[in-house]
Amino acid sequence: MVLGLQCRRSVAVLHFLCCLWAVFALSQNIGLPQSSRWERDDSYGGHWKHLTFLNQILQTILFLLCVIIDFVGLCTPSHEKKVSSLLVPIRDFIFSVFVFPVGLFVAVVFWGLYAYDRELVYPRELDDVNPTWLNHSMHTTILPLLFIELVICPHKYIHPTEGIFGLTVFTFTYLCWIMWVHYASGIWAYPVLGVLNTPGKIVFFSIAYCIVLTFYVLGKVLTKQLWARRRKQS
Repeated sequence: MVLGLQCRRSVAVLHFLCCLWAVFALSQNIGLPQSSRWERDDSYGGHWKHLTFLNQILQTILFLLCVIIDFVGLCTPSHEKKVSSLLVPIRDFIFSVFVFPVGLFVAVVFWGLYAYDRELVYPRELDDVNPTWLNHSMHTTILPLLFIELVICPHKYIHPTEGIFGLTVFTFTYLCWIMWVHYASGIWAYPVLGVLNTPGKIVFFSIAYCIVLTFYVLGKVLTKQLWARRRKQS
């Protein structure tokens, strides 16, 4: 669907604002201000063992790509086709396979466990070093960013088999990574894993995989329904 110039400018502004927030939130998570860091984040694996941090990186990359695509399309139209042919498929892949399902998973599972027993995912001791706004920047604001992107920009989903395969590889790789972190350092990335026995961990990981896979399908369905309706209206 071809967007009018005014609509494209509005989308570009929203992408720019989302990008600014994503960069700011990521910078705060990696150590600004330094007084807001938890000691365990500086241990083996650092921030990289937390799915929240990886998700923030993915969101930041996504919105940086969106800003570049928008800027080229509005400011240098002669290069739009070349840049779009290169970057749009990457943007769509990152959003559909990683950012939407993983971001939704982070927000829903974090706050679900938090409501059940916060000690399983975000111990009270963190309240003394991490400000509330930083917690929300990592686990709450990522959610509206997902749906803003879903609404303002049509994303093409690759074949379901390829999409699910890509998400499965990401999930399995991350699982192997946090298992290695525990093997090498004795640290579990999440307190909940420390209270589960081996069968419990298997069940937990299986449920987590099913949830993230469900969110992938949900993103595909929502995108198809939303943009199919808009194409009919136009």
